[in-house]
Amino acid sequence: MFSWLRSLRAGPRIPDAAWQATLERYRFLAELPAPEAARLRELTALFLRDKRFYGAKGFVITDEVALAIAAQAVLPVLHLRGGLTWYDDFVGIVVHAEEVVARRRVTDPAQVVHEYDEVIAGEAMENGPVTLSWKAVLDSGSTAGTGYNVVIHEFAHKIDMRDGAVDGCPPLPAGFAGAPSANAARAAWLAVLKPAYDDFREQTILADRFGAEAPWLDDYGAVSIGEFFAVACEAYFVNRQRFGADFAPLLALFDKFFKPRRG
Repeated sequence: MFSWLRSLRAGPRIPDAAWQATLERYRFLAELPAPEAARLRELTALFLRDKRFYGAKGFVITDEVALAIAAQAVLPVLHLRGGLTWYDDFVGIVVHAEEVVARRRVTDPAQVVHEYDEVIAGEAMENGPVTLSWKAVLDSGSTAGTGYNVVIHEFAHKIDMRDGAVDGCPPLPAGFAGAPSANAARAAWLAVLKPAYDDFREQTILADRFGAEAPWLDDYGAVSIGEFFAVACEAYFVNRQRFGADFAPLLALFDKFFKPRRG
């Protein structure tokens, strides 16, 4: 409600020193061409204007924390039509100092309820907040070589969730990849993503069970096609060269979505 009113308010001015420190820590941001870097800074300021950060268990949200998370969260929507509206289903971002222990409750096919604790670096809730470990966010500054980035992972889930399902296929614009309908666009997307996921899952199984060489991407991507999409997005944004060498069809697909050509 009143989203038009938010558009009348400018984002906060990001001090030059703070912005440069963020770029130095997260080098994949510093590698953006000048026009894209300027756009990133502009959208980061608007993100900081509209989102609310909460420190869990006494963790203090500093300018460094908020700016690091905001700049990386903005990267996937930098060129998307609608920009930050892709993230308008939530306001809160909860940050823990270390990894998060999430309590899980699942019911198996026999209707037996199982409860357990899961240690996670982050989590995105549909129509709800994003939770992140600050330690994992900091680690993302030095793990681009392995394609790891917890912020991009969780915000990729947010993009995927826009149509109500975490299935690896975000809502696609009309005419995406020349498809005549939304259903055709989805089919074209999955025709590229699913074989890549199946191959990746097979590699992780072979590595786990038979000692074969493990894939360089986070093997958590083998859990589901939705997790594979998020893991692939991490690598796409932080190590494009290596991602393109190993996942050329996915690179082309993601380019069509994340960097659409303007007419």
